[in-house]
Amino acid sequence: MSPPQPILYCRCAYAKVVPADVKDGVLERLACSDVAFDSVADLCEMSAKQDPALERFAKQPGLRIAACYPRAVKWLFSAAGHPLPEGQAEVVNMRTLSADQAAACLIEGAPVPQIDAEGSSEKPPTGDGA
Repeated sequence: MSPPQPILYCRCAYAKVVPADVKDGVLERLACSDVAFDSVADLCEMSAKQDPALERFAKQPGLRIAACYPRAVKWLFSAAGHPLPEGQAEVVNMRTLSADQAAACLIEGAPVPQIDAEGSSEKPPTGDGA
């Protein structure tokens, strides 16, 4: 059996950009599950303060991060000097997913849907020129 994927939950305590019902719901589901996870108050603050804990998180293979937009989370790690290795971490966007969707991605390992700011699914290019 493969080891469980590490989970990092961001409370987004200061930005107030993630809907409260979503972040509360995800945290409740994580706490009631059998999975281990790390919880931080705010990745933005950690990045601004160059928190060394970000290095430990960035080095965890298969890391799943519950936070906001993937590009923002990746930038925060890079800005702190600890970029996430390409293809080694997944960001579960609590701004665009429901609590149920986000929790399923984190706890059950469900695929992470790519949803844009308007709430529509981002479809990868088909390669047929259409």
